[in-house]
Amino acid sequence: MIAALMLAATVAVPNNFLLYEKEAAKKDNDPETSWSASGRRTAPLVVNPCQQAKLGQAGRTQARTLTYTAVPDYSKSEQVVLYASASAAGKALRDLEAAVRACGSAAYRYSAAAVALGDKGLMVTGQAYQGRKAAVGGERAIVTRRANALILYTVAGEWGKPAKADFMRQTSDTKRMLAKICTLADC
Repeated sequence: MIAALMLAATVAVPNNFLLYEKEAAKKDNDPETSWSASGRRTAPLVVNPCQQAKLGQAGRTQARTLTYTAVPDYSKSEQVVLYASASAAGKALRDLEAAVRACGSAAYRYSAAAVALGDKGLMVTGQAYQGRKAAVGGERAIVTRRANALILYTVAGEWGKPAKADFMRQTSDTKRMLAKICTLADC
């Protein structure tokens, strides 16, 4: 057990491990688009309904985050977070699920549904509303735990009424990452 914890603390999420790193590294002269990359262990979760700085931070050993932004309001993110143990990663996912239930407003609501990916997965929807009708704007995310790792894929933009098809890209990306995450995670 101690050896596994020490190994988890030393394993980093290397550059070029994430699926979109090669795309992010390409030179782009378009001033309306940009990529950012971070290897900060303390980077906030890219799915964070309450915008809590501490959400998912306890027990972290490593993190790697990529975010693509395009004007006027499109973005996508990819994040892999390693924890000292599977239980710490599980707690982070449960805390995120609790934040989904607790946060939002009448004008912007969050919901989550279980998805059969990894050890446990969530399909998270953030959606703008005007009264009871879905308005333009929202985010769609797949958040998955495999062993001591969290894998997060998000897309935000001018969504209309939420639909399962909104999650196709994130689900595909999650499956691709799940196929390789055990080279880093303690599976």
